[in-house]
Amino acid sequence: MPGYEWISLTTDYGLSDGFVAACHGVLGRLAPAVRTIDVSHLVPPGDVTRGAAVLAQTVAHLPRAIHVGVVDPGVGTERRPVALVTPRGLLVGPDNGLLPWAADELGGVTSAYQLTNRAWFAASVSRTFHGRDVFVPVAARLANGGKLVDAGQEIDPVTLVRLPDPVVAIGDGWLEAEVLTIDRFGNVQLAAPSELLRGLPGQMVVGGCRAINGATFADAPQGGIVVFPDSADRIAVAVNGGRAAVVLGVTPGDVLRITA
Repeated sequence: MPGYEWISLTTDYGLSDGFVAACHGVLGRLAPAVRTIDVSHLVPPGDVTRGAAVLAQTVAHLPRAIHVGVVDPGVGTERRPVALVTPRGLLVGPDNGLLPWAADELGGVTSAYQLTNRAWFAASVSRTFHGRDVFVPVAARLANGGKLVDAGQEIDPVTLVRLPDPVVAIGDGWLEAEVLTIDRFGNVQLAAPSELLRGLPGQMVVGGCRAINGATFADAPQGGIVVFPDSADRIAVAVNGGRAAVVLGVTPGDVLRITA
């Protein structure tokens, strides 16, 4: 397998501690020629669904890379450390549902490996910091041209943990969809694809509030609600000059109903 020039990192490690720096340090020591892209380190702690969505909505825009994802509330347990092969890159991280959505965006999993070769890990592996001691060292060795067959044993991709499909339901003049993510601006992203907006009228009701079927924030008056196709081609809800998540009182996992 050829090496990789890029490694991306997506974690819930935050920026107030040295966790991210430690991962960069390991990469710098083991693969100094490889460039790194920090996707996000501000995924809410332990929020696997949010991490999966962030990674899946980003990987298609990155160069051919090894994508390391670490949102791992089960670190140190029996959950498997894995590497997934796709037509457009590799994914390395815990087998807890974090990686498959991103793998789908890269063409689907063609093969998968459980990382079992401890010679590829740090000399001493912390039970609570597999990002530094397992996933990043493995990614660095793969970036240097190492072969996955030397990293561990091949496993059936069907056995990979997948997150439940988010709720999306449509009917005559209405749509219900699960809140997938809420960004830092308070915009509410739904699991429904943006193409479903075409079947809805220009004026609508979202979560009991009047809204406009639009294309951008300014389509609604100041303080008004607009439903629009976001940059990830999903239906999203925003408030012009405000925070839709606050106005609607929703959090990820809630289901919003949009009606004529």
